[in-house]
Amino acid sequence: MSRLAEFRALEQQLAAQLAELENLKNDTGLKKEIEFENKLRALLAEYGVSLRDVIAILDPGTRVDLSPRSAKAPRKPRQTKVFKNPHTEEVIETKGGNHKALKEWKAQYGAETVDSWLA
Repeated sequence: MSRLAEFRALEQQLAAQLAELENLKNDTGLKKEIEFENKLRALLAEYGVSLRDVIAILDPGTRVDLSPRSAKAPRKPRQTKVFKNPHTEEVIETKGGNHKALKEWKAQYGAETVDSWLA
């Protein structure tokens, strides 16, 4: 697409968005919502109460987290796995599969065989 065609397409999109913005500015429902939000924020400021406090008052059973912190639950610790090589009687204790000797065993004997050595 040429730069001129790209410019004209963006210009048309901008005109459409500006027309939509004007329609929203004249919408009575939006004006009421804005007025309500402004009055609510002023009331919260007047009493020194946060939005979190209001939610706790209205619905005490709900735990609300308004911050963008991590929402993941903590991971449970991995269990230790014990592998015993029947050929050498060597024992490996590991919590993950990134153990050097374990990788060597899997390369030498195959992953399924080594997994069967799990004690």
